[in-house]
Amino acid sequence: MIGVVSCGIGNVQSVLNAFTRLGHDARAIEAPEALGDAERVVLPGVGAFPSCMARLNDSGFRDAVDRFVKSGRPFLGVCVGMQMLAETGTEFGETPGLGYIAGRVEVIPKTSPDLRIPHMGWNDLSIAKPTPLLAGLDGDKAFYFVHSFSVVCADESDVAAWTYHGSRLVAAVARGNVFGLQAHPEKSQNVGLKILDNFAKLPC
Repeated sequence: MIGVVSCGIGNVQSVLNAFTRLGHDARAIEAPEALGDAERVVLPGVGAFPSCMARLNDSGFRDAVDRFVKSGRPFLGVCVGMQMLAETGTEFGETPGLGYIAGRVEVIPKTSPDLRIPHMGWNDLSIAKPTPLLAGLDGDKAFYFVHSFSVVCADESDVAAWTYHGSRLVAAVARGNVFGLQAHPEKSQNVGLKILDNFAKLPC
């Protein structure tokens, strides 16, 4: 069973719908103590980094997520959920993140006056290293992005894929059993469904 963290910080239903379309058993997890029953867990996030971390902490999910990750089972952060994997967010001041990926979340650099931020729309991924999450993306690698902040990894070996919007930005991360995708796979048509299917098939 795939558990999708439901504590008011992400569009849980759209993620569940995508897994259901693929034929996988995915369920919203609304109580922290139920997280341990899942074989794999997805943390979706939408909104500001500090408010998402506050909801995760205040709801009791922070400790449950830590226990799950330490168990070695696959864990995927999506959009702000990926940013929360980092050590520190810098939106509206500094906020501690989950700390699974060394690095900070910083505003996308405005490298030219006409560069639009937030980065919104379709962009290709450039694979940085082999990872089972991104396996089989042989042709179309265009994903749908909506974000103003981006993870800056302290160790580039954690970067699984890049994208480009005025400058090179981290699009996906992978370290051990922890994965992150900045784009919205549930909004990225067949290529996004491929990512979710890959995640659903990762060994526990």
